Amino acid sequence: MKIKFIGAAREVTGSKHLITTNEGKRILLDCGMFQGKGLETDSMNRNLGFDPATIDYLILSHAHIDHSGLIPYLYKGGFRGSVVCTSATRDLCSIMLADSAHIQELDVQWFNKKRAKQNLYPVDPLYSMDDAEACMKLFIAVEFDRRFYINDKINVKFSNSGHMLGSAVVNLELIENGEKVHLAFTGDIGRPHNRILHLPTAFPQCDYLITESTYGNRLHPADKEIEEDLLKIVVETCVVNKGKLIIPSFAIGRTQEIVYVLNDLFNQRRLPRIDVFVDSPLSVNATEIFRMHTDGMNDDVKDMLKYDKDPFGFNSLHYIKKLEESKALNSYEKPCIIISSSGMMEAGRIKHHLANNVSDARNTILIVGYCTPTSLGARIQEPGLREISIFGIQHAIRARIAKIEAFSGHADYTEMISFLSCQNRSQIKKTFLVHGEYDVQQFFAEELKKEGFHDIEIPAVGDEFEL
Repeated sequence: MKIKFIGAAREVTGSKHLITTNEGKRILLDCGMFQGKGLETDSMNRNLGFDPATIDYLILSHAHIDHSGLIPYLYKGGFRGSVVCTSATRDLCSIMLADSAHIQELDVQWFNKKRAKQNLYPVDPLYSMDDAEACMKLFIAVEFDRRFYINDKINVKFSNSGHMLGSAVVNLELIENGEKVHLAFTGDIGRPHNRILHLPTAFPQCDYLITESTYGNRLHPADKEIEEDLLKIVVETCVVNKGKLIIPSFAIGRTQEIVYVLNDLFNQRRLPRIDVFVDSPLSVNATEIFRMHTDGMNDDVKDMLKYDKDPFGFNSLHYIKKLEESKALNSYEKPCIIISSSGMMEAGRIKHHLANNVSDARNTILIVGYCTPTSLGARIQEPGLREISIFGIQHAIRARIAKIEAFSGHADYTEMISFLSCQNRSQIKKTFLVHGEYDVQQFFAEELKKEGFHDIEIPAVGDEFEL
């Protein structure tokens, strides 16, 4: 059996890892989109490094676009195998992949207008809404902790990784040369404290471990005061300064957690009387899916549901779908909170809100998640930066740039090590670090060695290993 690392190798996005068994079966772990590298991103996404038609099975850890976003492109290229994932991941992909296709179609339409002025041929989007819809018929949903037999020599079981609704550790069992081989792929690892979701659970012992390393050199601050930190920023921005609080947030998971905290503050009658807008059609649809999957919620949320039927809604909260309503926020004069995707500020309506609000000193831009180093979200946080380019136009940065890291859905390095401690290190033949920047991974590798992990590899793009 061989494994080839194609994406999320010494970087954070584009998760793709290809397993080829001795009998020639080809299993793809994740099929994520590269994000945050400008024009370079498009060519990276178009060049998969393999023929989609040769893939027999795709096993998906979770629905975030950097793990699932190229599934329609895979379908467009001839993939007709099965996509195996949890039921919540399937439901989220049904809206997220369609949203991704819609964004691409709009972006290409704008890009082709520029190309036409230069007498250049138009380009096609990576995939269309039709591709995003058609690929969903390949999905097979499997519940957590139930072993699913793909064939007589390959089976999979999903364990809860606690990163987002439906996210899972992929536990693969393969029979190679008459012997069982156990491979675990963590996907993204959640934190041991989550306001909404079940906590990560231990996963079966593996022979080979592939683990993420996004925050492999970071420690999260204590999050006991996260509600107070958020409330303080709301009061300073919206009550004292009478400005707008702009929160770029991933539509799935992060947005629901922020809304949940604001809902709790509202129930306590501590939230100022201001309007809160969730300006993202994807967030609106995703929240409906969260409401459908209460089985994935933790006990605190289930207790809240006994007296609050909707922990993702309150009187001053407004979910916005229509573009006209989104544009109307540009002329909204009252203090308010606007939560909009994407979290890295690379696409979507958030870029328009940034362009319209970043130059007003009354306002605050609140960062609540990880941003890849080359993304707009990372650049806007650079100390001393006085202006930023948005849609090719320079904007003065006068708004306050604030950050609350405790909202992150990624475990820090001590939390990841604690999660991986369910494994007997001596039985793991090799550990691969993926989904992290190289310097971060090097630090994390050393920390893992201190905990007894051995034979640790940090694969580069294209590296292939015989297992």
